[in-house]
Amino acid sequence: MSAVAATFLAGAGSRLLPASIPFRFFGAAVVFHVIAWLAAMAGADGLPAFAGGLGWPLASLHAVTLGVLAMTAIGASLQLFPVATRRPIVHAGLAAGVFWGYVPGVALVVAGMGIPSPTLLGAGAIAVACALVVFVVLFALNLSGARGMPLVVAHGTVAAISLAATLATALAVVAAYTIGTPVDRATMVELHLALAGYGFMGMLALGLSYVLVPMFALSGSPPAHRGWASFALGCAALVLAAGAAAGILPGVLGVAAAGFGAVAAILHVQLMRDATAQGLRRELGIGFRLVRIAWGALIGSLALALAIALGLPAPRLPTLFGATLVAGWLLTFVLGIMQRIVPFLASMHAARGRRRPPTPSSLTAERPLVLHFRLHVAALALLAAAIAADSGALALAAGAAGAVAYATFFAIVVRRMAASPLDAGQ
Repeated sequence: MSAVAATFLAGAGSRLLPASIPFRFFGAAVVFHVIAWLAAMAGADGLPAFAGGLGWPLASLHAVTLGVLAMTAIGASLQLFPVATRRPIVHAGLAAGVFWGYVPGVALVVAGMGIPSPTLLGAGAIAVACALVVFVVLFALNLSGARGMPLVVAHGTVAAISLAATLATALAVVAAYTIGTPVDRATMVELHLALAGYGFMGMLALGLSYVLVPMFALSGSPPAHRGWASFALGCAALVLAAGAAAGILPGVLGVAAAGFGAVAAILHVQLMRDATAQGLRRELGIGFRLVRIAWGALIGSLALALAIALGLPAPRLPTLFGATLVAGWLLTFVLGIMQRIVPFLASMHAARGRRRPPTPSSLTAERPLVLHFRLHVAALALLAAAIAADSGALALAAGAAGAVAYATFFAIVVRRMAASPLDAGQ
């Protein structure tokens, strides 16, 4: 076992939440993954040229961002950060309560955007906001007394601050839609995109990667000074992007933000590639193929952001940027990492009361994952082509079928975890 894995797992059992809490969030994310592709199919005609506004393309986007990405981030953070910080989550009942407020809220937001119905959108936004405020408080309390993994905690802190700012911009846009609040919607949307995509989800993904990638690869910790350099560059990029979105020298700061972000991303990806190359576990499974694709999409999204900041004359460039950021980088990364986290946590929970707990591999069904991988990669390629060719039906069908295959994988893990027999004599 690597030093990272040993440090991460030391005493982890005492800081595990009840399995129902993280697995409810993961299960909801799997369901919203299917809903996102179905919503995209409902708005297929407008998806290739989507540039904002209520309708099914916007509903599909938020089914991914709120329903899959943030849903997974909440479940993973509530479970993994207490292990990293060596502090249990206080008020576990509130953590469970976040789910019951957040999931109906996301459903109302998606429905309100798709139908569209400002009333449903407003009601859902209030429920989501209340649930996220509780989550941010729980997350901040856990981070405030952290005793380990300072680089991971630093990323988590920036993610929490970004989430609070993301929530503020989202509520401002919703208020403009529902009650006509005079808000510069374009500015709020740009801030929202940068803070949500790179600030909250991006920083959370990068931070947890410093634990999860070495742990699953059985490798040593990445060099701390290079990790801190990537973190500092990423923070600078976020500040510059926020300034550009607010209208402060948008061309200059936009180019600088994309440049700083690209260097930070390249440095991070190099660290992760080194960790996987030097690890004792040579075969990391199909999930890490998705992770590697996601790393490429992360850098690609920043290259597209640079092209936009430079004002290159390509009308579909913003749409391609959004698809690369959300579907190529964040969604693909989350789906790849979840393939390892879900069986790993299931095995840890199933270990309670057993001398010989089931291994993660024994809880995993490979065939649905292979099918999902092929369909998801095909959907990404077809989606990029659709943005150029103005026809996304085939891409959406492949994505929806892949989401069903992924849901099958999750259901099998949960069923096998629940059915894992006790050792004789226990």
